[in-house]
Amino acid sequence: MTASRTFLTLLLALTVSVTCVADTGNSAMTPEQYGAELDRLLTATQQLGEAGPPISELRKELPPVWQVQTRERKFAIPTDGLARDLRRLHQRFDPELQKSICEQLRGLRADLAAYEKAPRDISRQRAILAGIVARREFHDLHGPSWSERLKQRFVEALLYFLRRFFPVSAIPTVGRILVYSLLGIAMLVLALWLYRSLRRGAATVRVVPPVLPVSAKEWTVWMAEARAAALQGNWRDAIHLSYWAGISFLEIAGMWRPDRARTPREYLRLLPSSSGYQPALTALTRDFEVVWYGKQEADAQAFSRALKRLEQLGCR
Repeated sequence: MTASRTFLTLLLALTVSVTCVADTGNSAMTPEQYGAELDRLLTATQQLGEAGPPISELRKELPPVWQVQTRERKFAIPTDGLARDLRRLHQRFDPELQKSICEQLRGLRADLAAYEKAPRDISRQRAILAGIVARREFHDLHGPSWSERLKQRFVEALLYFLRRFFPVSAIPTVGRILVYSLLGIAMLVLALWLYRSLRRGAATVRVVPPVLPVSAKEWTVWMAEARAAALQGNWRDAIHLSYWAGISFLEIAGMWRPDRARTPREYLRLLPSSSGYQPALTALTRDFEVVWYGKQEADAQAFSRALKRLEQLGCR
């Protein structure tokens, strides 16, 4: 077995072997003890041939299996490949083989360090995302279809054909204007075709359906979507959705007749100045406009202000 195959065997043993094995006379080590043992063997191997211990002593100290007990499970890491390389090194000292053994030990040490790194818990974010994608408006989302992929390949082949058969340097001066005109027309037709294909193929997710009033979606649904966007850090979308939650709330309360063509300022003018909703809606509209139209940077504090305005409207 070559040194590279030995290293692969040890690596697979570290990552896959998670079953409890029979006791071989060696008590299970903690990850810290296992790391210290690897460091000791690495230092001793690097000193072989100098003032370090003899190879026979290292072989004798090497157990058949390293058993490592972590908090979650117990690992069994065989050492037969490492022992075999030490035996070969004992029979004939080879600096390259010594270097290979050191690399194996460093690899095991790196695997241990990688295992001890606790993975970031993203289960909550996954659950939020799964809930959003499961909503009805996302049911038609899909990746590129086979026809769209075929169109893309056809476009690439066409461009390659044009570049190959119409090189500029080979075109006579008299015919250059004609060729450039044909190329321009071909590219224009191709761009128009691509534009229409992308418009038909892309699933455009609209925040509000174009033919339905804002109140067709309950204000509580708007709020749930706003909070979901905030959990993902999309503060601008969260404030946008919060604004429409307020409009939906007032529209359901009968403050005006539904009409999707209105602007935010027109919604404000529909409320009489004596209305108790006027101050809260004015502040909510102002915060929405500076973020959505004024491109002001949104953050958690801006979203909190939007929630406060909604509470003042009565959206609790």
